[in-house]
Amino acid sequence: MPLVAVDYQSETAKEDFVESLRETGFGVLKNHPIQQSKVTDIYDTWQKFFDSEEKHKYVYNKGTQDGFFPQSVSETAKGNTKKDIKEYYHFYPWGQCPPELREQLEQYYKEANELAQELLSWIEDYSPQDVASSYSQPLSQMIEDSDQTLLRILHYPPLNGDEEPDAIRAAAHEDINLITILPAANEPGLQVKARDGSWLDVPCDFGNLIVNIGDMLQEASGNHFPSTTHRVVNPDNTDMTKSRISLPLFLHPRPDVKLSERHTAGSYLQERLKELGVI
Repeated sequence: MPLVAVDYQSETAKEDFVESLRETGFGVLKNHPIQQSKVTDIYDTWQKFFDSEEKHKYVYNKGTQDGFFPQSVSETAKGNTKKDIKEYYHFYPWGQCPPELREQLEQYYKEANELAQELLSWIEDYSPQDVASSYSQPLSQMIEDSDQTLLRILHYPPLNGDEEPDAIRAAAHEDINLITILPAANEPGLQVKARDGSWLDVPCDFGNLIVNIGDMLQEASGNHFPSTTHRVVNPDNTDMTKSRISLPLFLHPRPDVKLSERHTAGSYLQERLKELGVI
């Protein structure tokens, strides 16, 4: 099933969106409430931030994981040995942030969280009865008042040709959280792994919103909604000297939320962060 953008305003939006998630692990929305101009402004201001030395004043706190992560401590995807070619900033409303950039991020964080709650209610509405009955609470309530939901501003720097062999911008991985909301980035490269093992390009039309399932929703739904493997490849036949900015919001439940008989959201997150080597 190819990835086709679902019109948020259409009468069948809920059903079409959840069907796409179920079949591919991804849903692509158009005509949604997030204003593209706000996203573009964030791309522009944060490109300047990553281009400056100012970023080193905000190096991340290891205990709380907020702040700037330089490329030297970039993630190594589970099962991989090469670090990803990226640097990034972790924003939480309670965490550190350059003062002049805080209001812009807080507004986006709030709007994207509200949309995420709506999309999670769609997912629950179109979960089979036996799956829905296993949720410990409504999916949309799991993220209410959560201080764990993370907005990550990702910077994939220009490639200069001397990168490690086989290193790519983001190796194949799954997300840890419930769902991830991602405005289409300013450069192509995001790919999703199809059921037959091939890689599909995710539509990067400016203005689209990309939503994917994370491991926590897979856990909570008893694998009904699959956490999808995806990656960001180095540009092919595009300008390698261009940066790529990406703005994923990772929706995390409160740590005490019960995902399954095996895990709370807190225990699941700690297990995965240790596997990633970031704690």
